[in-house]
Amino acid sequence: MATEGVPTDIERTLPDGAVEVIPVSTKTKKKFVRRIEPDRSQRVRRAVQIAFAVLNVVICAQFYVWARFYENGGASRHVPRPAGVDGWLPIAGLMNLKFTLSTGLIPKIHPAAFFLIALFLGVSLLLKKAFCSWLCPIGLLSEYLWKAGRKVLGRNLELPRWLDVALRGVKYVLLSFFLFIVGGMSAAALADFMAQPYGIIADVKMLNFFRHMSTTSMAIVGVLVLGSVVIKNFWCRYVCPYGALMGLVSLISPVKIRRDAQACIDCGKCSKACPQQLPVDKLVQVRSAECTACMECVASCDTESALQFALPPRVAEAREARWAGRALRPIVVAATIAALFFGVVGYAKLTHHWQTVVSDSVYMELVPHAEEESHPGF
Repeated sequence: MATEGVPTDIERTLPDGAVEVIPVSTKTKKKFVRRIEPDRSQRVRRAVQIAFAVLNVVICAQFYVWARFYENGGASRHVPRPAGVDGWLPIAGLMNLKFTLSTGLIPKIHPAAFFLIALFLGVSLLLKKAFCSWLCPIGLLSEYLWKAGRKVLGRNLELPRWLDVALRGVKYVLLSFFLFIVGGMSAAALADFMAQPYGIIADVKMLNFFRHMSTTSMAIVGVLVLGSVVIKNFWCRYVCPYGALMGLVSLISPVKIRRDAQACIDCGKCSKACPQQLPVDKLVQVRSAECTACMECVASCDTESALQFALPPRVAEAREARWAGRALRPIVVAATIAALFFGVVGYAKLTHHWQTVVSDSVYMELVPHAEEESHPGF
């Protein structure tokens, strides 16, 4: 409702159906064209996250039942080993990736770890760091934790820039350590490591870590959970070396969050919405390795074509011409992820390179004594 004596904004409908709002206020110089279609990026992203999380829960539950069969000497129910559990072995994936790049051969132990890390790197190459915000179950948990913290505490803690930058370097230091170790191993050494008892049952040792956590481990996990409640994406932002690797690969992705300076009205909503605290409203394109392509900044923007996850725009005067066929709708992002996932996993299964080649007798001998196996380097 207009107030007498106060100038009101003028609205008119453009040929493409968009509503153009022309501010009368002398303080605002740019024209505001309201977005036509409602944003569905977060609804689509959440559906993909939950679907992938459910898949991981099913895999973990099946793996637990599988492990119990061998721990009980065959007295409990037997189910096939779910190869997807290899996705929880990022170091094995990195080692197998190095082995395949060096030899051209697919590893026989934990081959799914190779295919999954290749898949996630492919997602990062095509869709920025979308693995972290669209697929990773830990990323989903982290997101729920900081949002719960904001709801309970009223806000999330933002560290001083100098401390934030220093802590962000931790994940790259950890990644450098793993890359240095794996990079220094020959293909023969990698194959030998994976064929040893420790390499074969690395998945069982991971399971036992969570089943039989020490006091120290529980304290560390507790600190990480508390940090994730207070600070947005604490684990992902400061500690996760896997995310650091995806971020580095994402730097060469052709698709980025892009801001149309001509359409943008400089409201700053996008920067406030960004979980990674990036100055989106000051950038033409977000190149940062910290950007996870969560599209929360895009969801916060009410201006037509001002902000989107897109390929480089065309050189054109008209807004519609600049972005025609360049922006990726959320459903396209989800479809691309699904195509990559089913394509890679389907290829691995069809070529019989998905399952670890280990006999039941070996598992029957090793699984019950998994805790007795130590790292070959110690």
